[in-house]
Amino acid sequence: MLTIDRLKDFGADTDEGLARCCENEALYLRLVNILPADENFDVLEKALAEGDLDKAFEAAHALKGILGNLSLSPMYELCSRITELLRSRAEADYLTLVTELLAQRDVLRTMCAE
Repeated sequence: MLTIDRLKDFGADTDEGLARCCENEALYLRLVNILPADENFDVLEKALAEGDLDKAFEAAHALKGILGNLSLSPMYELCSRITELLRSRAEADYLTLVTELLAQRDVLRTMCAE
């Protein structure tokens, strides 16, 4: 079961996330629970595999906003890095970065499912 304490252990800034949800813990946890199913994770992975950096940027940027609003700091920081690399069209090992982001998503997914 997903709890505030588990999210804190994950590295989330739950105080900030709760503040954005007007201290409504049920709302905050519900929003975090639906995040792992966000299609932008798959869109990002597929777009990078196809070399579509524009589409990858759009997906990463959307995820960055969601992760930031939920204050899921570890995922937000990584997604911010991916977004900025894509924005500047920098040479980067996107596969490794996205694999790490998806691994964090999977940890969160497991926490939500328990």
